[in-house]
Amino acid sequence: MLAEKLKPGDTIGIISPSHVATMEGYAEIISGIEAKGFKVKAGRNLYKDTYGYLASEAERAGDLNEMAADAEVKLIFFGGGYGSIEVLPYIDYEIIKRNPKLFLSYSDGTSILNAIHTKTGLITYYGQSPGHFRDLKEYTFEQFSSHLVRRDAFCFVSNSKWYSLKEGIGEGTLIGGYTWNFALSINTPYLQLDRSKKYILFMEDFEAFSSVAAVSSYLACIEQSGFMEYVSGVLFGNYSDTLSEQLLNRLRRLGEKYDIPVAYCDDFGHGENHAILPVGGRAVLNTEKNSMRFLD
Repeated sequence: MLAEKLKPGDTIGIISPSHVATMEGYAEIISGIEAKGFKVKAGRNLYKDTYGYLASEAERAGDLNEMAADAEVKLIFFGGGYGSIEVLPYIDYEIIKRNPKLFLSYSDGTSILNAIHTKTGLITYYGQSPGHFRDLKEYTFEQFSSHLVRRDAFCFVSNSKWYSLKEGIGEGTLIGGYTWNFALSINTPYLQLDRSKKYILFMEDFEAFSSVAAVSSYLACIEQSGFMEYVSGVLFGNYSDTLSEQLLNRLRRLGEKYDIPVAYCDDFGHGENHAILPVGGRAVLNTEKNSMRFLD
C-alpha cells in the first residue's frame, strides 16, 4: 500500500514518540519545514514530559493516532531517541489502514515504521528526522523531494563511497533501520516477516551509541531469529567518521556466512548524509556495481 505523495502547501504533522521536544529547539525545525513551502501541525503532546524523560505512552501514541485520523495531515514526521517500542501497542493501526499517509523517521523511529508496515502493509520511509530541517543540506532535501514529493526515486542516489564487502546481486523487499531497534523487534507482533519473500536488509548504527561489539551482538540476535535465511542482500549505513575496519570485517563475515551481497556506505544514518529507504518497497542491490535500484 502506497500513500499519496506530498504536494507543496500540504500539512506535515510533527510528533515525538522517542524524546522530549522543546519549543525553543523545534521553533527552528518548524521554520525550516515551512521555508520549504509546507504547513506544520504540532502534536498536542509534543512538548510534554509526563515521566520526566518522555510523555506517557498513551500521550505519544495519541499524537500519532490523531495525526493519522486528520485528513489535513499528509506526512507524519518524527525523530529518534529512546521509547518508540513502548508506544507500539497503543497505535491504532486500523486508522492508518483507512487513512494511508506518509510516515518518515529514522533511528529509534525504526520500531514504529516497521510496526506500521507489518500491521498495515503501508510503505513507510526511513532515513530522516525533523531535526535535519534545522540546517537542511541539499542532498537531504533532494532525497526528501524525490521519494515523497516528486516520487521519481528509481535508483538509490549515493553521496559517498561504497565499500563492497561481498560481491553479488540480490533482490527483495527493503526492511531494516537502526540495528538495536530491529534486533529487539524481530519476530514480535510488530515485526513479522513474510517467509514467502526475500528481503534486502538495510541497517545503520552509530559509534557514539554502540561499540562494534554491541553492533555484532545485535547482528547475532538477528541471525539467531532465523531471519537471515530470507535475506538476499545487506546494505549498512554510516557508523563513524573514520572507517571502522572491525565493523567492515564483521559485515564481510556476515556476507560470507550467508553467501549474500553486502556493502557499506555513508549515505544514510547518523552522519552527514540522510538518504531515504522505503520500508516495504522492493529493490535490487548490486554490490558488483555498488548500486541499488528501486522497483516500487
